[in-house]
Amino acid sequence: MELVSTMLERAPAGERFLAALGASLVEDMQDGDMGSLRFRPPGSYDQRFGKQIAEAEFTDSDGVPVSVTINLDDRGHLFELDIWKMDFSPLKQYPSAGEIKVK
Repeated sequence: MELVSTMLERAPAGERFLAALGASLVEDMQDGDMGSLRFRPPGSYDQRFGKQIAEAEFTDSDGVPVSVTINLDDRGHLFELDIWKMDFSPLKQYPSAGEIKVK
């Protein structure tokens, strides 16, 4: 996914997580169709939030601002792509690399 790749490429030590992404199981999260994803590493275990490693924003195709973070679990593995659309409506489309403003 271009959004995750772009954010990880610009994050400190993000290259390490890009390599791990290919081995992760990716699941949709139940977030009202805002587009959030959960990453499950091989040999999955009970994951808990650890820390945020990347933050970005973009504007959805309907003009609504969207905030995005990539988080690690408490063991330092990819945990989630957390997407929050400011009006809580469903995401219309994921952005292209040029539409993402990484913070």
